[in-house]
Amino acid sequence: MSYKQRVIDFVEIEWAGYVERFNRLPELDGSKRVRNQGYERFRDMLAHILAWWEDVMPIVLAIAENREFEKKKYDFDAFNAEAVAKYKDWDEAEFLAHFEKTRQKAAADLRSMNEAAFEDRRIQGRLNGVFIHHAREHLVALSKFLTLDTLEHEWKALPAKFDASDKKEEYLKKEGLSRFGDVLAHAFAWWEEGVIAVQGALKDPGFVYDGPANTDAYNAEIVAKYQGTSDAELRILFEQKRLALIDLVRGLPESAFEIPTIENWLAADIVEHYDEHTL
Repeated sequence: MSYKQRVIDFVEIEWAGYVERFNRLPELDGSKRVRNQGYERFRDMLAHILAWWEDVMPIVLAIAENREFEKKKYDFDAFNAEAVAKYKDWDEAEFLAHFEKTRQKAAADLRSMNEAAFEDRRIQGRLNGVFIHHAREHLVALSKFLTLDTLEHEWKALPAKFDASDKKEEYLKKEGLSRFGDVLAHAFAWWEEGVIAVQGALKDPGFVYDGPANTDAYNAEIVAKYQGTSDAELRILFEQKRLALIDLVRGLPESAFEIPTIENWLAADIVEHYDEHTL
């Protein structure tokens, strides 16, 4: 899949179902998830997302068309506050219609751009920020699409990102680990816990799997378990388990993501966990 198609898919699949997925949540659960993101209302978070689309897409198009554009230095807190204030008094239906219209225009604009433009790092950085990273950052109701994308693109690329990094020692120090293979083992060991949760909930939607009682102790056990396994072997194991997890997720019906145990474990294990350990 090309990078262009990946971004378009985020706009046409992930963001197209964003509001609907949130509305399926029980009201108290939805409100709690939004407050955990630092917003009073779901509308306010949508306003934040929308404002970045509106700000970034004209710049992306200008770069793609070799036109001049205003170079901005953002005060992110001020920008986000202004976005919420801008749409605060809009009628609900009018606001949601504007959100959807903006999403559709973004998809059309992206489709119209030359494939080569998507190789420009200035464009990639902006599109990654407002369409791809934002989807993970503002995850409120997990989708099958986002789960697979994170496995197929983000986790897949992590070893290569580490190899190319000139800050390997800083990264490992932050992780509290002595070698990169331990990071990979940590990731796939938690995937294995998630698989137990998913398979249990598929058999019984009421099934609840709490996982290891002591997270720190379990993480230490993982390192100890694979102490004698080489980095090269751990990379092979990581890739095998990543591909197996992709097969599992692909086989899940969309309705599985409405089962709390499945959604919670996959969101934590795959999507949120990636951003905790990325470079």
